[in-house]
Amino acid sequence: MQVRLKPRGLVVALLAGLAVLAYLPVFHQPFVGDDYVQIHLARQFGPASGWAALAADPLYRCRTTSLLLTYWTDRLFGFSPLPFYSTSVLLHVLNTFLVLALGAWRVIGWRAAALAAAFFAVYEGHNEAVMWYAALPELLMFFFLLLSLRFWIGWMETRRLSYYAATLAGFLAALASKEPAVALVPLLLAAAAVERIGWRRRIAWIAPFAGLALGYAWLIYRSRSGHLHFNDGTFSLQAPFWITWFNSMGRLLWIWGLASLAVLAAGRFRRQRLLLTVAASWMAIAVLPYSFLTYMARVPSRHTYLASAGLALLVAAGWLAWREGAGVRWSWAARAAATVILAHNVGYLWLVKRAQFRDRAAPTEALIELARRVDGPIYVHCFRYSPEVAERAMEMAAGSPASLLRWQPSATEPAAVLCQGHPGRLPAAGLARPSY
Repeated sequence: MQVRLKPRGLVVALLAGLAVLAYLPVFHQPFVGDDYVQIHLARQFGPASGWAALAADPLYRCRTTSLLLTYWTDRLFGFSPLPFYSTSVLLHVLNTFLVLALGAWRVIGWRAAALAAAFFAVYEGHNEAVMWYAALPELLMFFFLLLSLRFWIGWMETRRLSYYAATLAGFLAALASKEPAVALVPLLLAAAAVERIGWRRRIAWIAPFAGLALGYAWLIYRSRSGHLHFNDGTFSLQAPFWITWFNSMGRLLWIWGLASLAVLAAGRFRRQRLLLTVAASWMAIAVLPYSFLTYMARVPSRHTYLASAGLALLVAAGWLAWREGAGVRWSWAARAAATVILAHNVGYLWLVKRAQFRDRAAPTEALIELARRVDGPIYVHCFRYSPEVAERAMEMAAGSPASLLRWQPSATEPAAVLCQGHPGRLPAAGLARPSY
């Protein structure tokens, strides 16, 4: 039996194939660092008996959707990396479809949306969001935020209350996924401004969303004394966010964003003006909530997942401008550029990022292997991650009690030694075991 796909069905199938192709290495990847903590928290907060504690936790109640999804993945498929990473890749595929769905907005159009979705599917810059399971909140926040934005487009075009209610529902789910979901409010405002909707109507329509965002922020700030990120130095309202924002925008634009801007500047800029405006606004807004971090001068890759949809629109605008300006005679050059973009991003994920994530998984893998081979205490020093990561890896993967870990040397009792990055370093009384 032959199955014939209509053009739209073929586009959807190709996009799904690109998203899976780019992240094939994930399916053979062990858990990395905080993945163990994520699953432990899901086991704690996921069942109905843990919901009251989840609601009382100022940090993790803002990650409710990811904890529930992790809990049910664990319950249904067991503790194995494959189903968890498969969930991440599936969400990435769905998010790619939502980028395509932006084509329903006349400002973007289906052609640009399809090109943007193809770039988004393979883009290596947001790799952590897909390749690190603990970054699941980014994928879910994106999913609900894009879903909400798509309903907002429908509301602007039809004024149907069902679309408005669906936009609100999607926003609530996005807020339950991660804090930067508040970026939806300025995104909705920007979309209404592009449509040249009067400012009075804009204020009236967006007021409920702004009210929800302000209430959400107030609840977080009110609980700051018990909020992990207000006390561990991760984020600060006094951080030089403008420097981080500028650096992050520059990193986001490199290399294909800058190339697209060059093409637009040299070619038919006016025809893509609205699309360029949407793309630039999207990136600027999406990066801002993450720019208050204190431990880096630019946001890490997982935090660019939302902003990279704006970058994808920019690349689509640049490619369309080049294709239209080149004409039929030079159309091969545009196809060659698309091939180079695909090869660069997929190749980087396969050859560079795959090795990096295996290296990031090595400390816990070494600990698990050692715990399975020895009986008795394990002395750990110069471990790359927090003690909690080591403890959860011991309990969940090795089936050994975390109490066997020794974080301070003891001269009286023999112990196996794990020293990430220093092979073979053993105390005089230690057991001769491979170390990492």
